[in-house]
Amino acid sequence: MTATKRGVRFTPEESTEWLRLRMAQLGISGLDELQRISGIDKGSISRYFRQERNPGVDVVAPMCKALAVSPEAILIALGAIERRQR
Repeated sequence: MTATKRGVRFTPEESTEWLRLRMAQLGISGLDELQRISGIDKGSISRYFRQERNPGVDVVAPMCKALAVSPEAILIALGAIERRQR
């Protein structure tokens, strides 16, 4: 039997930093603009990335589109699934 490496989940601090960096890469100026682009309330976005609230399945697709990332990337960034260890 071979051992598998377990992943590690993002902390709330890593999640918010990931969002800040991704928004900067895309030229999104703030949560107001991200709300406009995604159609998701900025308060909810903030709570998702602070890991105070879990997003519903209906949030993942618009967030992926707004941030131009895969569903896996969003779920990792939100701390919902583990990131892979290399």
